[in-house]
Amino acid sequence: MTPELQQILLSPWVLGLLGLCIGSFLNVVIHRMPIMMERDWWADFVSMSLSDDDAWRRVFRRKDDPPAAQRETAKALTKELEALPKLNLVTPASRCPSCGHQLRWHENVPVAGYLRLGGKCAACKTPISKRYPIIEAATGLLFAATAWHVGTQPVALAWCGFVAALIAMTFIDIDIQILPDQLTLPLMWAGLLLAMFGLTIPLKEALWGAIGGYMSLWSVYWLFKLTRGKEGMGYGDFKLLAALGAWLGWKMLLPVVLAASIVGAVVGIIMRVRSDQHIPFGPYLAGGGLVMMFIGEATVLDWLGWSGY
Repeated sequence: MTPELQQILLSPWVLGLLGLCIGSFLNVVIHRMPIMMERDWWADFVSMSLSDDDAWRRVFRRKDDPPAAQRETAKALTKELEALPKLNLVTPASRCPSCGHQLRWHENVPVAGYLRLGGKCAACKTPISKRYPIIEAATGLLFAATAWHVGTQPVALAWCGFVAALIAMTFIDIDIQILPDQLTLPLMWAGLLLAMFGLTIPLKEALWGAIGGYMSLWSVYWLFKLTRGKEGMGYGDFKLLAALGAWLGWKMLLPVVLAASIVGAVVGIIMRVRSDQHIPFGPYLAGGGLVMMFIGEATVLDWLGWSGY
């Protein structure tokens, strides 16, 4: 690739357009991944619990066979799971959840398709959630900002992937209060691999960032559980902060957590005043990671007086 072509393809304008398309795909990920995960959990429950006679005997300290009703339940659930239509991130094609109308190509154009339809399904006129174009537009803007921040170099695509993963995790966590291992762990390993090849930060900083990110929230989790007798956060938060540490380095862990805690406290107070809705900690961690990425380590450490470290 010539330098001139690279300047064009990795410019904020082009990556911004790419972000719009990726944002459309993220809407699919956010909607379908929780359903796919829950299907897998049910299948595991049936095969590993209801259908595993030896496990049943070990757990309940019995030597006889499980009750007949349990086996019948396992068979019935297996039959229902097998009858479910195929679902992954590609199949089936996008369609209206109300009437099943399959979206045509021009209805799937990011943001523009929503505006052209007037925010309603072309077939049944059911309103389409505003969240879809918001995610598309936000992804496009963040991709463009990433290109501007990182520069027209190939590693900008990796940072765009970082942004996309955080957006997907944010909305999945809001919807079902879970940060999927399918997103947190690949993000962490990608950060470590990029550091190993010298494309982001020094490998030592990335490695300690991943270790420190996980262990810090793991320690807080157990301290809270032992003192209060209940869980204060989920394991996904540990893994997300480990991933952020792998990308941003150990020095940025405290600023990320501080930013997430401050925003979380403010939003939490507002949400409690206006409604009973609860937003988990994951979105705040993701937001803190994005803010620290754009501000940059040098500026953040200078603000904290740690520039000499």
